[in-house]
Amino acid sequence: MSEPNQPRRPALLVALLAALALAVLAGIALLHSPAADPGAASGADAGGARPAGGGVDLSRPASLAPSRIAKAGDAAGPAGAAATPGSRPDVILAGWGKGPGEVARNIPQEGNPEAPMSFAAGPGGSSYVLDQVNGRIVRFGPDGKPLDPIPVTQQAPQDLAVAKDGTTLVLDRLRDKTVAVLKDGKLVGDLPVEGKGIDEGGGVTGVFVDGDDVYVEREHGPLVRVGDTDGKADPERAEVPGRPSRDGKSYLMAGIIDAAAGREFVNAVDRETLERRFTRELRLGMPVLAIVLLDSDLSGTLYLGSLVAGDPTTGGGAFVRIACLSGADGVPTGSVDVPANAGAEETFREFAVLDGGGVVYAQRGESGVAYVRYDCH
Repeated sequence: MSEPNQPRRPALLVALLAALALAVLAGIALLHSPAADPGAASGADAGGARPAGGGVDLSRPASLAPSRIAKAGDAAGPAGAAATPGSRPDVILAGWGKGPGEVARNIPQEGNPEAPMSFAAGPGGSSYVLDQVNGRIVRFGPDGKPLDPIPVTQQAPQDLAVAKDGTTLVLDRLRDKTVAVLKDGKLVGDLPVEGKGIDEGGGVTGVFVDGDDVYVEREHGPLVRVGDTDGKADPERAEVPGRPSRDGKSYLMAGIIDAAAGREFVNAVDRETLERRFTRELRLGMPVLAIVLLDSDLSGTLYLGSLVAGDPTTGGGAFVRIACLSGADGVPTGSVDVPANAGAEETFREFAVLDGGGVVYAQRGESGVAYVRYDCH
């Protein structure tokens, strides 16, 4: 096992977090947060300076059409969705149920209905779905066929991440308040969520793995290292200023500047120096309800997904606009729109970025969930 990736900290990180705090106080809503007050201060980025290169207008991207269009539960799949040899299928269908390759939803008479809370792209083109209603993790191989499921060990799991070797990290932030570390389907450790840097498990907004390091995210902002993929807890619980990019270069954050105007930002911090690489303002030209995706692929391309209210003048409903951005400077390289899930089921994560590029979206329907791949244009 390689040595844990211990971030450089003191003065640079304190200064960076202080700058980000000023932006938050100015009214910027962080990742997934409810939309910021439209009357909040505008014109400043996450570090308090003007966005690098000025604002970028995404209200009229070159193409709004998704690369592949599918209805959740449509057994025929989208046009042109046949998998190429050795690649992940463009659509994986998981019907409602308890059988192999099926997932469950719970619709109680009282309380919130729930569907599979989260999913992740695994090694070699595999897929992992947190089917918490059935008490398991459903897995699909690179060919889309079901593999043996993994039993979950916690009372209320909500999120998962998968390391390159298949080690699976499962987050229960509300009851057990642990990250379960599973190797070959067996529990090898429970990493406490609460402790230094995390006062209350309910404030955790995701679990992430970076090499051997296991992190939880605090309130859509900094990440706290809670341990490693061998199940050993970290007593120091060091922090990093955002989500680690998969190319190993940056820590990423995103937020809403002006919800009504559809103004957002993406911030990238250099991992080695902890200095800001860039802050990019994006303008969608329509109201943004929330940011629902921030991730990257191995090449460094960034993916930002925004839940958009739609155009009231045309009667269009809510949808998700996914923007692909250059990892070097945040300049948009393309975008794609996907329909928003309309069901009331509670979920934690609906998007996953593939190592080789592209986004997989969990689209729910009456017959099940379709895990559909989309690419920016």
